[in-house]
Amino acid sequence: MATFTCIVCPKGCRLHIDEKMAVTGNNCERGAVYAVKELSNPTRVTTSTVRIRGAAFARLPVKTDRDIPKNAVREAVRLLDKVSVDAPVKCGDIILPDILGTGANFVATRTLPRLGA
Repeated sequence: MATFTCIVCPKGCRLHIDEKMAVTGNNCERGAVYAVKELSNPTRVTTSTVRIRGAAFARLPVKTDRDIPKNAVREAVRLLDKVSVDAPVKCGDIILPDILGTGANFVATRTLPRLGA
């Protein structure tokens, strides 16, 4: 039996899942889905920053537009070390497409206009 805390909502239910993938301790169906997914194929939305030129800030916040496999997170973030963009950038713009062949993209999470514009 595995035990962990659900992170789907702020309640933080204490989940228990047995070898038959039966989940207990969840207060909603989303917790049960999360528990099974966490044991069979854990994924995460990943956040980071990239360099930006010509904006008021030196870094642009980015995130994946969908979950990627948890074991690919470090490698995905390392790809961002080589990324640099030019202002202006709009929230939602794709900064790095198809990360590691997952179909997920790193997208901007903030609009940054060109400095002085």
